[in-house]
Amino acid sequence: MSAGTINLIGVPYDAKSSFLKGPSEAPQAIREALFSGASNLFSETGVDLGEVDGFREAADLRIENSDEGFGTIEEEASRLLTADSRPIFLGGDHSITFPLVKTLALTHRPSTLIHFDAHPDLYDQFEGDRFSHACPFARIMEEGSTDRLIQIGIRTTNDHQREQAEKFGVEMIELPKVPSDLGLSAADSVYVSLDVDVFDPAFAPGISHHEPGGMTVREVIGLIHSINAPIVGADVVELNPQRDVNGVTAMVAAKMVKEIAGKMATD
Repeated sequence: MSAGTINLIGVPYDAKSSFLKGPSEAPQAIREALFSGASNLFSETGVDLGEVDGFREAADLRIENSDEGFGTIEEEASRLLTADSRPIFLGGDHSITFPLVKTLALTHRPSTLIHFDAHPDLYDQFEGDRFSHACPFARIMEEGSTDRLIQIGIRTTNDHQREQAEKFGVEMIELPKVPSDLGLSAADSVYVSLDVDVFDPAFAPGISHHEPGGMTVREVIGLIHSINAPIVGADVVELNPQRDVNGVTAMVAAKMVKEIAGKMATD
């Protein structure tokens, strides 16, 4: 698969957040960090993302930040995606991953979904809402939008979510274990969903749910670089600028965008 057009698409939505609001402000914060003069647009893969088709273009889904607006995410994503799009969605809370993967699967169904997070987000329902940001991966697996779900960095699971993982055949890798081989091949296609709270809050304080004992930035970059299959789409979610300190977490999120895009561009 050729690199195609790498699109950065903002999804300013946090109506499904269960604790704090703020992630709806993240797309703009990530863009500001990404295009800041504090760094450049070279990925560690050696790709100058400033020369990649579509990367500098700004687009946001036109959605209402409400329960009603959730139902328009699929339609709006379809409007912006083209046949050769490789989208990186800038969230937004984690609820957006379900409609985004569902939409992308219509044209570029990922065989594997790699999910970085402190939380499994596998609840059947949370606080009465089946589309909460605590539930997207249960919905994705029910829809059959991917064949394989690998979860990395998990450190908050409970009995219900373990049962859900077993039900859906999820490969849940809980800390302190960090995989050395994801078992992918060039025949696979991958969607990466990266919740910024996968990191220890020391590296990423600007999140709604602080969960100590997380991964380092270098560990996650290493795993992204180890993906030896085409990445057809990705999202970076749950940055909460209202809790950030000196823009540190926004810079971490922007770094993840650069490294995912760098891998997309070198497939």
